[in-house]
Amino acid sequence: MKNRFEVENEDSVMEAKTEVPMFEVKPEVPHEYTNAWLAAKVKATLLSHRNVNATRIEVFAAKGTITLRGKATSRAQKDLATEYAKDVEGVKNVENEMKVQDATTTSDETTIGETVDAMSQLIDDASITVMVKTKLLYNRSTSAINTIVETNGGVVKLSGIARNAAEKDLAAKLVNDVHGVKKVINNIIVEVSELQTVA
Repeated sequence: MKNRFEVENEDSVMEAKTEVPMFEVKPEVPHEYTNAWLAAKVKATLLSHRNVNATRIEVFAAKGTITLRGKATSRAQKDLATEYAKDVEGVKNVENEMKVQDATTTSDETTIGETVDAMSQLIDDASITVMVKTKLLYNRSTSAINTIVETNGGVVKLSGIARNAAEKDLAAKLVNDVHGVKKVINNIIVEVSELQTVA
């Protein structure tokens, strides 16, 4: 027969067990789905591409829709900005409101080529490594690769494991497009499991 203390103790345990669900807090919306985080992801992606002048592009996000504003030196550059933004995970739609500049520039304006050259001179190996990692992480096709990035004198060495050969090749192409990268050494290996299923 249980004494009073044991009965009271059991009652408090029962109460504690029944109250647990009341204290459960529903997880907040993951930060990667917030507007500010999505805009930052798109901006970082644009900054990592040498084919667009991201310093002249403003990025706004609202419920998965990205709006791009600013200036582009050509229609091709505007279209590339749209495609790069679409490829960022979490982006549902892209509205590109960028203005295409006239082909002629005045003497006090710097061309896109001059801007890229100036930026390339200022980028060090550590910055290249960060941009490479960011680019691979934010790309839908390469985000799953556990990549190790080493940069020395603008030469980027990649290692890690990819799910397939296409993923490995894409990683190298993406890295080659990063500002300041002079050469890419792709040491990423393809998962053995895939090779076995093919065989």
